[in-house]
Amino acid sequence: MFFSLIIPVYNRPDEIQEVLEGLRDQTYREFEVIIVDDGSVKKADKVAENFHQQLDIHYHYIQNSGQGFARNYGFSQSRGEYIIILDSDIIIPPDYLQQVNEYLQKNLLDCFGGPDKAHSSFTPIQKAADFALTSFLTTGGTRGRKKSAAAYYPRSFNMGMKREVYERTGGFVLPDCGEDLEFSIRIEKTGYRIGLIEKAYIYHKRKDSLSAFYRQMVWFGKSRINIHRFFPESLKLIHLLPLMFYLYLLLMLLLLPWVPVLSLVMLSGLLFYFLMVWVEALFRYRSLKVAILSILTSASVFLGYGWGLIRYQLQQKEPYIKGKTN
Repeated sequence: MFFSLIIPVYNRPDEIQEVLEGLRDQTYREFEVIIVDDGSVKKADKVAENFHQQLDIHYHYIQNSGQGFARNYGFSQSRGEYIIILDSDIIIPPDYLQQVNEYLQKNLLDCFGGPDKAHSSFTPIQKAADFALTSFLTTGGTRGRKKSAAAYYPRSFNMGMKREVYERTGGFVLPDCGEDLEFSIRIEKTGYRIGLIEKAYIYHKRKDSLSAFYRQMVWFGKSRINIHRFFPESLKLIHLLPLMFYLYLLLMLLLLPWVPVLSLVMLSGLLFYFLMVWVEALFRYRSLKVAILSILTSASVFLGYGWGLIRYQLQQKEPYIKGKTN
């Protein structure tokens, strides 16, 4: 199989260097790399040029249009039988494409995705952010698992498809704000077979500060509301858990002056939940610091995501499309 790997980049020349080093070391060699620089001030052209002797690489600079439309431009420039889209903030294991190729030789899939993990070189906060987004205790294990509390949809940090899928669907219709989830749902509704390749994982860098991670969670909440306006049935009970977390905290505070015993029981339940988070994170990363930070990142998932749901449900009634609505 011949793969076209499309990587949009925006002001991240240092990170794309690491991505290209991972692609240079791939054990499977039948692929091309298409870098789409989405109007960056810090261009990645010099970085891409350094790999011309080692990779079949093509660099394109376009006017800033959003990552979804940057990927569409990459689609139009690609030649592969299969197209894979990756983010620029990842580390790729050397057998990534080998795993994809071997799986597709044995299994009929039109569209696929792979999980993400935390690399040993990541900072404690990045590992804690990884925990908060992948643990069953926080997200129901919905990201990159076959068995989870919600249907599996590939995400754009690690997503591939047959060329026919792109040609028939037209690619991304949103520049950002849930553009990959909208695309995955539309692919499924078109009737294509979607699956997870568990061994085709990448290491995905998370936000490196609690404040940045919280803001990202608010954006995720906004994205969920945006997708809901395109596909109302996509909003499941599990996506409303952050709102239940808010209600739990509110009820606990309201009961404090009137029924303090019950309020303390609820507080005990909350503390027990965070104790489970701490224990799971400690066993996963073998780090006391990461385990403690995982409590904070897990709380950020509920508080940030929930606030995003509330804020954008009240603020806007039409789908968010960059340049048309705010």
